[in-house]
Amino acid sequence: MMDLIASQVTDPFRIGLIIALIYTALRTRAATGMVVPLLAGIVFVAVIIPATAITSNAAPFWTQVATGVAANAVLLLIGLGIWMGIERARR
Repeated sequence: MMDLIASQVTDPFRIGLIIALIYTALRTRAATGMVVPLLAGIVFVAVIIPATAITSNAAPFWTQVATGVAANAVLLLIGLGIWMGIERARR
């Protein structure tokens, strides 16, 4: 289980999707807000990667999705923390 989480947190494709999610949410926050798009994006990325990937991973699909949600949430918090640090440094 820890191997699955570690591989998801270090997956460059997943990291890129989360960065794009943060960028998009920040650009559209006046119209859509932040919470709902970010939560929907976390779930979307967690489902789409194991649904489209062809791997010989022994973990069941829903286990991959559940750990993907947790990994995405961690990556999102790190990304938002970095963004908030950048914004504070600009002021």
